[in-house]
Amino acid sequence: MASRSMTSCIEELESWMTSNRLKLNADKTEFIWTGSRQQAAKINTAVIVLKGHQIVPECSVKCLGVLIDTNLTFAPHIRRVAASCFWQIRQLWKIRRSLSVENAKTLVHALVASRIDFCNSILYRVAAVHLRPLQSVLNAAARLVLKLRKFDRVSISSTIRNELHWLPVHNRIVYKLCLLVFKCQHKQAPTYLSSLCLPLSAVTTRRQLRAATRGDLDFPRTRTVTYGPRAFAVSGPTCWNSLPSSLKSPSLKPAHFCKQLKTILMAQPS
Repeated sequence: MASRSMTSCIEELESWMTSNRLKLNADKTEFIWTGSRQQAAKINTAVIVLKGHQIVPECSVKCLGVLIDTNLTFAPHIRRVAASCFWQIRQLWKIRRSLSVENAKTLVHALVASRIDFCNSILYRVAAVHLRPLQSVLNAAARLVLKLRKFDRVSISSTIRNELHWLPVHNRIVYKLCLLVFKCQHKQAPTYLSSLCLPLSAVTTRRQLRAATRGDLDFPRTRTVTYGPRAFAVSGPTCWNSLPSSLKSPSLKPAHFCKQLKTILMAQPS
């Protein structure tokens, strides 16, 4: 039943694309079923026929540089990013003696941290076991910048916080979400994102709540515990509502917001 419904949906999409002078390339089309293991077990994973081509469901597909897996653990994506970052770190070790600390920081931000932070908001509430490779990358990058060896008797987490002032991976994810919400509040984000960040003061039945005066946002209830809270419509407002009222001021400039947000996240335990 699910396969027939999906096939019908794809055919309607193809019809719309054709009417708008676009082409749905069946040869390059990939398809994936997503959901929990229990939900995936209920789905008939038979092939989908599109314009005479049989499309076999994949275990993971790439979308805008992100590998999406069936159970939305993002473990394949994280492993791929970690492998790419470790390769960059190994190359940087070869020239580390010729670099100053500031130059090493610049290269690490450009070649390693940028990969860790790319689309990392989708990793909100991902299991900690899957985030460990990214934290290992960050630790290795810190050792590179400070010329530390793996078995030196130094607490790398405190070194990252006190000397480099880098946020751990889980806080970098919260930082990204809060920054996205800030941009939505200041009309610096696309409409499809801004529409998901509705202030409580704009909701007729909730504008009298104390939270509305603090600048909190409304978010929908979710039916599932694992996947629902990870959607931006929930994760964004949830992270925003956890911030102090001083960070929710409409007059706050982006640079000041980022600086104060990082200070608050740095003060949280690792």
